[in-house]
Amino acid sequence: MAVAGTYRRGAPLGGEAAAAGGSNVASSASDVRRAVPEVVRRRLSPFDAGGDLWSWLATALIVAIAAVPRLLNLSSPKGKIFDELYYATEAHHLLLRGFEWDEKNNVAANVVHPPLGKWMIGLGELVFGYNETGWRVSAAVVGTLSVLILVRVARRMFRSTVLGCAAGLLMALDGMHLVLSRVALLDIFLMFFILAAFGTLLLDRDARRRRWLTALEAGLDPAVPGPAGRLPFAVPWWRLATFVLLGCACAVKWSGIWYVLAFAALMLYWEMQARRSAGVRRPWRDALVREIGWLAIGGTLLLVVYLASWSGWLSTDGGHFRHWLRDAGHDELPIVGALQNLWHYHVEALRFHTTLEKAHRYQSWPWQWLLLGRPVAFDWWCGGEPCAGSAPTREVLLLGTPLLWWSFIPALGALTWFGIARRDWRVGPIWLGILAGLLPWFYFAVADHRTMFYFYALPAEPFLVLAVVYVLGMVMTPPRPSAATGNAPSGPDRRPIGVIVAAAYVLLVAACFAYFYPIYVGKVLPYTDWAARMWLGNRWI
Repeated sequence: MAVAGTYRRGAPLGGEAAAAGGSNVASSASDVRRAVPEVVRRRLSPFDAGGDLWSWLATALIVAIAAVPRLLNLSSPKGKIFDELYYATEAHHLLLRGFEWDEKNNVAANVVHPPLGKWMIGLGELVFGYNETGWRVSAAVVGTLSVLILVRVARRMFRSTVLGCAAGLLMALDGMHLVLSRVALLDIFLMFFILAAFGTLLLDRDARRRRWLTALEAGLDPAVPGPAGRLPFAVPWWRLATFVLLGCACAVKWSGIWYVLAFAALMLYWEMQARRSAGVRRPWRDALVREIGWLAIGGTLLLVVYLASWSGWLSTDGGHFRHWLRDAGHDELPIVGALQNLWHYHVEALRFHTTLEKAHRYQSWPWQWLLLGRPVAFDWWCGGEPCAGSAPTREVLLLGTPLLWWSFIPALGALTWFGIARRDWRVGPIWLGILAGLLPWFYFAVADHRTMFYFYALPAEPFLVLAVVYVLGMVMTPPRPSAATGNAPSGPDRRPIGVIVAAAYVLLVAACFAYFYPIYVGKVLPYTDWAARMWLGNRWI
């Protein structure tokens, strides 16, 4: 099983890297390769995640499992539910006018989120029409693709197809992810771009380390000052792709900015680590000096992508605040004036967000999210009077699969313990993704008392799933070698028990998901069956 050699520090790599490292070909090139210390080679050797047909077949199976409940009977329930009333309508008018429109007052709509997510909803409406399937299909496709990305991200991080598929399956079986993949809201698009950006960031990390290892094998001496001791010039395409995707995330919702800051810091940290492993003197200084330019270029790309999402508003005249300067009696220069108007629009939108304290029945606080303290009812119908007994009842409830979400907190504790004990590089990025998705909302809750909802936690979910899968991987890890016994394990082999425990956990999550599935997709149930699923009583009603 691919898990076996994954978590032990110093465990040999499999596949082509191991074959290349163990080559006995008598040549000067191989002599140079053997001159690279094994510990350095181990730290810089990337995981070759491609070229494995079986891993792609397994990935396809997980994606198919995710696709079926997300695409099946997508037109139900009928009509616009919850915030589809806004986003599906605004997407429709983006297609018609290039900017959002307030149908009730017959004026340009004053919206408070950037347009990219609504453009993506509009793409589905363009293909399937202005109907339930049309405004929901983009979310369903993107939600399914996010499962695909998570499988490959987890496989690359944990060097295990089994753990990669486990991560994808757990997210495929999550109720919150399923519900948001079946409605025309923005959060599934935000999560998708953040997860994709994390995936390209991992690819950038591996590509950079591969270049350092190749250069060391070719005889590069990082201790030599100047260009002779540095890598030759190359464009970090995966890094630039990361900034493009982060620009897309910010063009869906501004909360993507926290991942821009987190991932930029992570890029620099990984660059420093690679240089320190390679033997560069002053790795922090070298990383800052040599990578800050690429970060600036990436930031510029991000800004260009963000502005491009506003192209409909910029290229037309009817959008809200489109001619704010002119309407206020000021000169409005070409291009510059449009950007000034857009800036004013953003200032007003930010003011709305920072002063939003209006109470809502389904609002919740961040410290409730992992506990499922207040899910959100997107749709509710009862056909009986009174609504009791066997009366037909239907609900679409935004609720994470309880067993999965309630396991996140102990998993975070175990993640921290193993990270400290083993100094594992994977723990930091997982925690960073969780904190970037949750921590700002704690601040806004305390400082601004801002109205917020459970689905704001969605961008952090892939990282929470990675935390659970990391712990499952640790459970399935063979015992570490003992100094007293040489290469012999220091204790009994716990892999068989670990595999049973991990498999049982995934099966229990699947059973829990199946039990709650009717209230995720709006299936009609007798009222008593619906009420039996309200495990936390009025908190879930």
